[in-house]
Amino acid sequence: MINDNEVFSVWKSAGPTSFEVVSALKKSHKEKIKIGHCGALDPFAEGVIVICTGTKTKKIESIMALKKEYIATISLGLETDSLDLTGEVIKASEVPNIDENLINNVLQKFKGKIKQTAPYFSALKLNGVPLYKYARNDIFIRKKTRNIEIYDIRLLDYNSKKIQIYVKCGRGTYIRSLAKDIAINLNTLGYLTSLTRKAVGPFNKNNSIMIKNEYFKKN
Repeated sequence: MINDNEVFSVWKSAGPTSFEVVSALKKSHKEKIKIGHCGALDPFAEGVIVICTGTKTKKIESIMALKKEYIATISLGLETDSLDLTGEVIKASEVPNIDENLINNVLQKFKGKIKQTAPYFSALKLNGVPLYKYARNDIFIRKKTRNIEIYDIRLLDYNSKKIQIYVKCGRGTYIRSLAKDIAINLNTLGYLTSLTRKAVGPFNKNNSIMIKNEYFKKN
């Protein structure tokens, strides 16, 4: 199914973790093979995950530096502890009247080099332990802000309760944190209800292997 010493991409459906995707790929190979992914994708999200095998795992760092493209839907008026639909609602707020001009003006504030704080539920580590493991035990650790870059951000659709955006960004960008910050700038709260990673550099849905129930087939 997969070969040693290669770089390819898979299209993950919503549900499995990135670790489960890698495990499924390992099981599909008859012989033991070294496999790593080039950037995790949240379980609730779908989209591109780039995979390296064998000696090509040395390319993971350089591939992680490639620009990524996302389609994100932000639900307004509520905030969850995980900043996505899998979490518990912790805050509520009125949603003011919004229009296209207002949303576009807010989105432009996030274009370019900005600072961002990672969510409590993230894979960033403290003392070798991912932050999400602390958060699951009600230990919420706030990381320092980090420099990230948004190359492009555009409004795709909106109504009084949700907005959908396109984002092209650099390494280390948390779309969940971006959703929260956009909502705050709209004078409300927000969390992600859907997320699709459309591309990582040249890797996209058209050249990815589709994953469904641990079986693989060319898209």
